[in-house]
Amino acid sequence: MAAAAAKASRASGALQAGRARLVTAGCARRGLGLALPVWATSPRVGSPMWAQGWALSAGGSAPWRGYSSEAKAEDELKVRYLEEENRGIVVLGINRASAKNAISKNLIKMLSQAVDSLKSDKKVRTVIVRSEVPGIFCAGADLKERVKMHSSEVGPFVSKARAVINEIANLPVPTIAAIDGLALGGGLELALACDIRVAAASAKMGLVETKLAIIPGAGGTQRLPRAIGMALAKELIFSARVLDGQEAKAIGLISHVLEQNKEGDAAYKKALDLAREFLPQGPVAMRVAKLAINQGMEVDLVTGLAIEEACYAQTIPTKDRLEGLLAFKEKRPPYYKGE
Repeated sequence: MAAAAAKASRASGALQAGRARLVTAGCARRGLGLALPVWATSPRVGSPMWAQGWALSAGGSAPWRGYSSEAKAEDELKVRYLEEENRGIVVLGINRASAKNAISKNLIKMLSQAVDSLKSDKKVRTVIVRSEVPGIFCAGADLKERVKMHSSEVGPFVSKARAVINEIANLPVPTIAAIDGLALGGGLELALACDIRVAAASAKMGLVETKLAIIPGAGGTQRLPRAIGMALAKELIFSARVLDGQEAKAIGLISHVLEQNKEGDAAYKKALDLAREFLPQGPVAMRVAKLAINQGMEVDLVTGLAIEEACYAQTIPTKDRLEGLLAFKEKRPPYYKGE
């Protein structure tokens, strides 16, 4: 038994060392054209979807396809590029008032199209996910649509929703969920896929799927424990408990809680404030910082440090780094181009 344990230990050490070499070699080999090194597609670390979400675009902005910042009122998703001092911030506004912003086939399609454009657009610096409907963030799956589905359709639909939410999680820029109202089931799973969550004190949120004799199917069973710890996540999922903003802040589910204002958009305004704090920072640095944090949290410390080293190496040859040093020397704000 001792021999078997020693053999297992040696194998584990070799695996760690091999991963570290792959991280360093993969990043160095690709330079700023980095997609992802080989380790990122391993079952332990992530999925090939990272290769899509983290490719650093070598070209300019991708064109919008069939939807625009001038969305009509009846559109289920409004995509807005903010301007002037907010340039670089993109807002995804869910707009299904008649269905409490419930997740439908069409909404999933529109989110997928939006994310496809965002992940390859170098002008995008931060993405905010919010609701255009007062008092609601997202009530979860559209159960009226779901009840009409044949049982054979449910699995593929949930798989597609899970894939789109994963793509949002894998966007290479900071993402913020502004929860100004109800966020239940898939709505909270959508928020959990964002890097940062802010909410109004009056907001209500929870993974309530067990009430319907199902489980969270768009990442909730995995992201909630990572956000608040395993035991508490189990408690909330087993009980289908709904929390208000203050309770969510107390357990670390959200980063900021605000008293709701007359306009009903306190969380969105806080999200905008946070996004403005991110705008002056180096774009390449922001991208690789997110990559280093996300991937490092899924592995042991030794491999995580190798990931950090490889990601740091990507910032060294950039024009942004040289501009940052020059701006510091000249005591002026830096002008970053994302290069």
